[in-house]
Amino acid sequence: MRAYADNDYPADHKPDWKVIAGLWPYLSEFRGRVVLALVLLVLAKLATVATPVALKYIVDYLDQTRGEDVLLWIPVLLVVAYGGLRFGSTLFSELRDAVFARVAERAMRRISLRVFRHLHQRELSFHLDRKTGGLARDIERGTTGISFLLRFTLFNIVPTLLEILLVAGILLVAFNGSYVLAILVSVVVYVVFSVKVTEWRTRFVREANARDNQSNSRAVDSLLNYETVKYFNNERYEATLYDRDLEDWEKARLKNRLSLATLNAGQALIIGIALVVIMSMAVREVAAGEITLGDFTMINAYLIQLFIPLNALGFVYREIRQALVNVERLFKLLGDNPVIVDKPDARNLSVEKGDVRFEHVDFSYRSNRPILKDVSFGIPAGTTLAVVGASGAGKSTLARLLFRFFDVDNGRILIDGQDLRDITQDSLRAAIGVVPQDTVLFNDTLYRNLAYGRPDASEEEVYQAARMANLENFIHSLPEGYETRVGERGLKLSGGEKQRVAIARVILKNPPLLILDEATSSLDSLSEQAILGALREVSRQRTTLVIAHRLSTIRDADTILVMEAGCIVETGHHADLLARNGRYARLWYQQHQNDED
Repeated sequence: MRAYADNDYPADHKPDWKVIAGLWPYLSEFRGRVVLALVLLVLAKLATVATPVALKYIVDYLDQTRGEDVLLWIPVLLVVAYGGLRFGSTLFSELRDAVFARVAERAMRRISLRVFRHLHQRELSFHLDRKTGGLARDIERGTTGISFLLRFTLFNIVPTLLEILLVAGILLVAFNGSYVLAILVSVVVYVVFSVKVTEWRTRFVREANARDNQSNSRAVDSLLNYETVKYFNNERYEATLYDRDLEDWEKARLKNRLSLATLNAGQALIIGIALVVIMSMAVREVAAGEITLGDFTMINAYLIQLFIPLNALGFVYREIRQALVNVERLFKLLGDNPVIVDKPDARNLSVEKGDVRFEHVDFSYRSNRPILKDVSFGIPAGTTLAVVGASGAGKSTLARLLFRFFDVDNGRILIDGQDLRDITQDSLRAAIGVVPQDTVLFNDTLYRNLAYGRPDASEEEVYQAARMANLENFIHSLPEGYETRVGERGLKLSGGEKQRVAIARVILKNPPLLILDEATSSLDSLSEQAILGALREVSRQRTTLVIAHRLSTIRDADTILVMEAGCIVETGHHADLLARNGRYARLWYQQHQNDED
């Protein structure tokens, strides 16, 4: 079974070890700390390796002076040295971790911030295609994986390898080469076995991650659409789908755990055989009088000292492979460049008048389905242009292109003669205010959601925007007023209340260009009339593009475009278009008939 996650990695894909090298730029901010941590690492290992030597001299002294008068201060001094070395090993290790902690935490902070910024720079189509739950899991596991790689690669694998080399050197000098050969063979067999089996079971780890993402995405999506689930009485249906995803996750986790048990058992067998072989060699030499009892103790201590971290090394290698999988996914997110990018020589938008022009614009979301076909029109500075038409005619696409969520396929869009592709996205979007058809609020207070239009605005400016959007009476009727929390995605507010918040935000932003995408579609007639007055006041002296469904709201527009199947089929003022008795007139009379009915 091949499991694919959101970024299309197959379950048997092998991670790139170069990912570890990609972490170095995040460590370079604290090079001095990294070097000091490495020095402390070496000191800790030297103390660890010297500890069995001290133990050997204690045992040899006591064995050789058995039945004789013993100078008590000598064994006491050796014991003190032995305790000091053990304490030194722990002390240097803890100091190493303390010194490196700032480096690791800062690296995680830098990478998390970079990912967050990068995701906000991605184009709209990227976010429309992604599953939020799976993406959140990728980021969470990726940052955790980075911390693991930084700590364990540097402070577990490197020290263990250093310890093996030091022990091998001591045994080679103090004893014959058979001990070194036995240890090296054991280490090589252990490492090869661990690597091969870990490579084999990586596919199960990936599959478990993919199934975890899938189930989490399902849960998040269902909970975000809580009301829809309730409307259709589909709680059991959602639970069934979620349980199906959990079943796949359970099966993947089971494979992962069984393969882990195989790996652990094999590693334990290799270590057990190595201990029996090497200790048998030492016992034979002690019996033959070739080595002392202290030597035997030292060999035993070194074996315990080596194989305990070596056993941990097997765990660490498994976890490093897991961390590489997670970090690679995170880095892949960073490696995928945004589709909509600023040119190297892009300049800031300069809005002097606010004249907007679409010239021969073609656009399609998919190559086989054109949305706009040779669309040309202008919005003179300070005027209001309304676009009407049936659903799917391409009305909202005009707003998305003007805001540069997408780039045109052919033609161009100009603001005061400046092509949108030649100016920075930041300056473009700072100049445009948008009231969307579907307003989604942050799970925060009403005040903070209002102030989001301009976070540095004063309280009085926020209150004034709320008054202009006909929100003040509603807010004062709430027990907590402006400090009322609106809930996830603003679910505690009605559709009309959320839309008025969106209008207040734009009033607060005070941009030279406005896009009103069916801005009053969720309002009752009384609220609509009140807000239309505010919108007329706000749009005065501003260039405004109105996407309209209710034609009564755009009677006073300077120009009205009628779109059909991605083309402009009629243009004119309200009275002129009615007089022509064309498509606009039919839409107008149809809506009036529906209202009367």
